[in-house]
Amino acid sequence: MPQLLTHPVVAFDLDGTLVDTAPDLLDALDLVLSPHAIPPVDRAAARNMIGGGARMLIVRALDGEGVRLPEAEVEDMTRRFIAHYAAHIADGSRPFPGLIEALDRLEGKGVRLAVCTNKLEHLARLLLDALGLTQRFAVITGADTYARPKPDPLPLLSTLSAAGGGAGRAVMVGDSITDVLTARATGVPVVAVSFGYTETPAHDLGADRLIHHFDELEQAVDELLARAAA
Repeated sequence: MPQLLTHPVVAFDLDGTLVDTAPDLLDALDLVLSPHAIPPVDRAAARNMIGGGARMLIVRALDGEGVRLPEAEVEDMTRRFIAHYAAHIADGSRPFPGLIEALDRLEGKGVRLAVCTNKLEHLARLLLDALGLTQRFAVITGADTYARPKPDPLPLLSTLSAAGGGAGRAVMVGDSITDVLTARATGVPVVAVSFGYTETPAHDLGADRLIHHFDELEQAVDELLARAAA
């Protein structure tokens, strides 16, 4: 007999979904690029490079400038990026509008909340601590928590299990194709936010629902959980 799941779970991506982290991430990027005579990145364009981790962000910025560096130098840049970012993790980063109220409404319905991000777990926790959000989430997992990062299904499946739920009664909320592919691989419906970081337009990500403000999240989650239960 299938296990009875007591709580539905909503698992969130972090950067570009829960929190607008671009200001602090791009400041750290500028810091490590400047010794290579690369000017500050364009903020509007560079937002969409976020989401694959520090090293990928650096490599994408270097590629955009046509700069090729030895692997050892890129690794050193990544270490310096992470150190600076950790020290300034919430200088400018803030939750997206309506997030706190949306979390309150979901919790009021007995939904367990989790974070499943490709940010390093210690940085995810550091950020959520700084913003006073850690206690809102039953589980917080990052790119290095499990053996493989998103879009492999392992992180989401494991996060849902740790939160006391499972794929049959869960919803993923994210901002990128990585989140959508993760949800699809896990068999979980997915809500995409339109205000995050993605090179593919949010309406083309193939999510089950698209929201433009967190005011819309409760209804989207209700509909997807009801559909899964039908």
